[in-house]
Amino acid sequence: MAWDLWLGTAPKKDFVDKLVPFNWRGWWDYGTGALGDMGCHLLEVPFSVLGLTYVQDVQASVGSVYVDEFKRGYFPESAPPSSHATMTFPKTAKTAGPVTLHWMDGGIQPARPEELGANEIFGDGGNGILMVGTKGKILADTYGDKARLLPTSRKEQVAQKYARVPGQSGGHYAQWVDACIAGYGKKEVSAPFEISGPLTEALLMANLAIRGADLRIDGKYPGRNLKLLWDNDNMKVTNFDIVNQFVKREYPQGWEVKYTL
Repeated sequence: MAWDLWLGTAPKKDFVDKLVPFNWRGWWDYGTGALGDMGCHLLEVPFSVLGLTYVQDVQASVGSVYVDEFKRGYFPESAPPSSHATMTFPKTAKTAGPVTLHWMDGGIQPARPEELGANEIFGDGGNGILMVGTKGKILADTYGDKARLLPTSRKEQVAQKYARVPGQSGGHYAQWVDACIAGYGKKEVSAPFEISGPLTEALLMANLAIRGADLRIDGKYPGRNLKLLWDNDNMKVTNFDIVNQFVKREYPQGWEVKYTL
């Protein structure tokens, strides 16, 4: 393996065994934790359906890692074992007001919907999406699969408004390759930059709240119980400056990117 090439823009570090092919996702130098990993797949559904744009504010709580049953550890290089991020988005043309979006991982789950039967599975048993509206609730599996009204005894048909990608989730790979071959703007895709850009930024902003809640300074956690306010135009948090160090890192020589905001 070409380790230095794999590191890319990340800080130089000696080879870490068992980091690839999967575990890199939980290290802040290489990945974006569970939220950045699966959030794009799960939260794209409300983003597309409700027309969400840039996040307004985020607050988060995180779980702790214990090195044994008595001692709590602190591992700033990796994502916490569990997190709950609450994001607020401005009103859109499809909503009556601001939208609150919850992300939960590491075993944390929302309260079980009262419309769900006692033995009915919440989501697909592992992941899921729950959308709560003024007229009812919709439950879906990973990737927005098998969306159904709650209670599931409701059998009325919901008109399909969004075209399905041929091949379901696996078809997204082919769609992406076809779009690259066709050239920018020449082939319609299910999640264009107009959606995926703000979606990615919102999730990364939520990760700033998660990192801020897990940030220990002189034995204390000053970022806990804060609502972080996001300035999209200037790409920074306005009320807890210390987390802005995570917005952009200094790239090693040879990996610099020149751009202007």
